[in-house]
Amino acid sequence: MPTKSVSSASVTTRDRSRHTKADESISSETHFLKVDGGQIAYDDTGGDGPLILAIPGMGDLRSEYRLLCPILQNVGYRVVTMDVRGFGETSAQWPDYSAHAVGRDALALIEHLQARSAVILGNSFAAGAALWAAHDAPMHVSKVVLLGPIVRDLKVSWFAMLTLQLGFAGPWRVWFWATYWNSLFPTHKPADQGRVKAAIMKNLREPGRMAALRTMIGLSKADTAALIARSRVPALVVMGSRDPDFPDAEAEAQWLATQLHADSLMIDGAGHYPHTEMPEQVASELLSFIARVHG
Repeated sequence: MPTKSVSSASVTTRDRSRHTKADESISSETHFLKVDGGQIAYDDTGGDGPLILAIPGMGDLRSEYRLLCPILQNVGYRVVTMDVRGFGETSAQWPDYSAHAVGRDALALIEHLQARSAVILGNSFAAGAALWAAHDAPMHVSKVVLLGPIVRDLKVSWFAMLTLQLGFAGPWRVWFWATYWNSLFPTHKPADQGRVKAAIMKNLREPGRMAALRTMIGLSKADTAALIARSRVPALVVMGSRDPDFPDAEAEAQWLATQLHADSLMIDGAGHYPHTEMPEQVASELLSFIARVHG
């Protein structure tokens, strides 16, 4: 399928500031949904527009969609963002932290919101959760947008493996993760990056959360990888050209798009969070995808 590349040159400091300010006006009231094993925290822009459910990656908070959310809301969508198992205000301890389990949480939330169907956005490992939700209940998931998707086990060098083991070995583990997270924004760090980083570090110091992260990192994605060829949900793959989680981000995007019979979008200069670094560009293509592709 075709790969579209979008330059980062059009993103201005004024634009990024505008959306940071817009985010401040959106209610951040937390809602909770009880499911088997714990409770899921989420926020909801409300309204009667079509539902978009946004799921963050591991070790992150639902605030990762804070710059994309107001753009989608302003054109009429109801946007719900959730904290995944182990992080944010969602319960820390669970018997299962897999992408499939998070996909079931997403479906429970869609049902709870009494929505006929939803577009699911999934970042990093949560891209797999979006695919699992669409597989388990295709009538409730009309489309998926996969942002910096990690949906198969990647080859890791011995040096990277050693660094990871040392990074999680001592009392510096929260600092290690936050430093790594900060490196995933190679071109544009939002104005509130320091505040968000501090919130992530504070959250990971809560009981059980770092253990959840270590468990999640160690999980194989073989089950999700096996699902990809069977997936039939309309999908858009969005990848930053400088995403350090992949030796060749464009090749990974093309591989996944081919497997899913989907289009891929490369955001020039972006890292693992293209929707946070270049929210206007991602939103434009995301909305175009939703408009032209019927679920």
